[in-house]
Amino acid sequence: MVLHFLVQGRVQGVGFRWFVHREASELELRGWVRNTEDGDVEVVAAGEPLDLDELRASLKRGPRGSRVDRVIEHSLLESEAQNLDAFRIEGAW
Repeated sequence: MVLHFLVQGRVQGVGFRWFVHREASELELRGWVRNTEDGDVEVVAAGEPLDLDELRASLKRGPRGSRVDRVIEHSLLESEAQNLDAFRIEGAW
């Protein structure tokens, strides 16, 4: 299963990408997380449905200091996960 999430709220400058990286890595998900130019955080994750459910719950909670207003979710085609490997942070560190 492959999901795309867009997390909106106060999610940049609060360690959100590192939080997502840690959560996804513990769940052994494949994919990436990055900031968007609009101030949101974008996540693509591939793995087992129950593990993705746990990630979804973590995204809605966020790390301390963040405020998650909305999580927009879309399913992606399995073929879009072919090039995904160990979960990583994309973009500027």
